[in-house]
Amino acid sequence: MFFGYDMEKFLLLLVVAALLIGPERLPTYAEGLARLTRRARSWLGDARTRVKEEMGEDFDDVEWRKLDPRQYDPRRIIRDALLEDAPVPTVQAAAIGAAAAATSPATETAVFDSAAFTTGTGIPYDDEAT
Repeated sequence: MFFGYDMEKFLLLLVVAALLIGPERLPTYAEGLARLTRRARSWLGDARTRVKEEMGEDFDDVEWRKLDPRQYDPRRIIRDALLEDAPVPTVQAAAIGAAAAATSPATETAVFDSAAFTTGTGIPYDDEAT
C-alpha cells in the first residue's frame, strides 16, 4: 500500500514513530505534517492550472488513460509493429501484376519482366538495408 508496506506494518511504523517523538513534540510534528500536506496540494493545484493554461483547450480532450504506461504490453507492441509493415507475399504480388496486365494492354510495360529478374537488372535491391 505505502512504499510496499501493507496496512499493519504501516500502522506499526506510525506507533513506533509516535513513541520515539514523544507526546510533547507529537502535536508540533502533526501540525508540520498538515502544513506540508496543504502546501503540496496547493503546489499540485497550481501546477495543474498552469499546465491547462499553457496547453490550451485541447488539454482537456486528451484521453489520459490511453497514455498510461502500465497498460502497454511490449509483446503486443512488437507484434503490431511487425505485422503492420509486413511485405506483400510474392505470389500475391505476381497475381496482382498479372491481373493488371490482363485488364489493360497499355500497362503491360509496367508489369515486371521475368527476364529482368534472371539478369539482375530488374528491381533494385539493397542487401545492406536489411
